[in-house]
Amino acid sequence: MARLESAHVPLPVCVPTSASAAATATATPRHSTLVRVTHWITTVCFFALLISGFEIVISHPRFYWGETGNVLTKPLFQLPIPSSRNLVQTGYGYVLPDQNGWSRYLHFQAAWLALFTGLLYVIAMLFSGHLRNDLLPHKADLSWRSCWTTIANHLRFARPSEEEACSYNLLQRFSYLFVIFVLFPLAIWSGLAMSLAFVSAFPLTVTLLGGEQSARTIHFFVSLFLLLFVLVHVMMIFLAGFRSRMRAMITGRAITTQTITGKSVTCKEERT
Repeated sequence: MARLESAHVPLPVCVPTSASAAATATATPRHSTLVRVTHWITTVCFFALLISGFEIVISHPRFYWGETGNVLTKPLFQLPIPSSRNLVQTGYGYVLPDQNGWSRYLHFQAAWLALFTGLLYVIAMLFSGHLRNDLLPHKADLSWRSCWTTIANHLRFARPSEEEACSYNLLQRFSYLFVIFVLFPLAIWSGLAMSLAFVSAFPLTVTLLGGEQSARTIHFFVSLFLLLFVLVHVMMIFLAGFRSRMRAMITGRAITTQTITGKSVTCKEERT
């Protein structure tokens, strides 16, 4: 199994001790093949789930809590959008084209592909030490001063420092852990709880969530949180350097710059 090496690869960084310096660019390993493949498969699956999920929602943009819910039941809340079915009263004088058939098929296929890809990533992460080394917060990062500095930099949309660009900061670690071990499992659980075939074999999956309609409502909010995470993730990529981050995730190698002077060079190891 390939090692996950998306972070913390020691690289020599040369710091000039003279005013006259020349910069040389070198390509260094950044992301392993496994990380890149699972990343892009998950990306494609997420957008397939997002598009097909929206098509499924507009067929009945009303949400309920409990086991049952229909057009004659008072909803917990209702999205202010038209429906694709004329039996659902939305207040609009028209209905959208019904694309419920292909959207449910695509949603089902993309969900299973995302599930197996996620399992592969998690298993590799546990055995390679990626979880312990790169995702679990370090003790020094849990101080109030460190936490506040990280939060303040994000609120100011400050460009990541060299150290932050080469490893995950505290907020990144917490957000990745939350997505991997909370949001994704809950999305899968609530999705399976809406499957009649799965629930007939494992009825406890829907009972623990409070019913089929409760599972649908939970699934909707979990999807919104995942969408918010993706939007912030993309924004931070642009802030940190879109071309360099995309190059590293596509080719697996990042371009680093070494500055060399004619007199002397001081080198240190930097983690990336």
